[in-house]
Amino acid sequence: MLYKMLAGTSRRIGALVDRLPSQCAVCHAWPARRVCDGCAARFAQPRARCTRCALAVPEGVSECGACLREPPGLDACFAAVDYGYPWACAIAEFKFRSDPGWAKALATLLRSTPWVEPALDAADRVLPVPLSRERLHQRGFNQAALLARHIAGPKMDATLLLRLRATEAQSGLPRSQRLRNLQSAFAIEPHRAASVRGQRIVVVDDVMTTGATLNAAAQALREAGAAHITAIVVARTELN
Repeated sequence: MLYKMLAGTSRRIGALVDRLPSQCAVCHAWPARRVCDGCAARFAQPRARCTRCALAVPEGVSECGACLREPPGLDACFAAVDYGYPWACAIAEFKFRSDPGWAKALATLLRSTPWVEPALDAADRVLPVPLSRERLHQRGFNQAALLARHIAGPKMDATLLLRLRATEAQSGLPRSQRLRNLQSAFAIEPHRAASVRGQRIVVVDDVMTTGATLNAAAQALREAGAAHITAIVVARTELN
């Protein structure tokens, strides 16, 4: 009930913000979308990335060394941009300063990313990474759910993947601690677990750092029988 109330409120606020005249948050051109076409072209150039973890790699390389040595739980992963200027500021405003108006701009960025549209078309379901009840109440909306709704429409399912417990904030933690932090943090809604078997699933989040969160979610989906799991994120940090 709480999730539905907060989600409804965030949709109404986001829709209102989208209708208001605005200026580009990067170059301040007026009137413009949150990020104008010129700034998107300048700061969102496609680059070669590992197909399993979206880490930047040299041209011609399909998988990074880390994924070759220890394959992740994800079958594929796509990121729109590196976590840096101006996207780090945009995501901070979206997430921590309660500005759901960023969802549409960041979702447009995602849809423009190579291989994202085919992944969405092939998916049976698109799942946002869930927040804990406490964090959802604090923030007022789940940023991953807003992104997933914009890019996936009716394929988005915000109630199938569950977060079982609140975890310590991941930012600033080393990889080993992130992994411990997320052990058994996710599960599939018990009455619907059988529906996951054999399906192609896309999981959506805003930022990927070590991949601990997305791989923990992938593990829960894999245990339920998902056939293929792709992660889609707005930004990928340089850490792995």
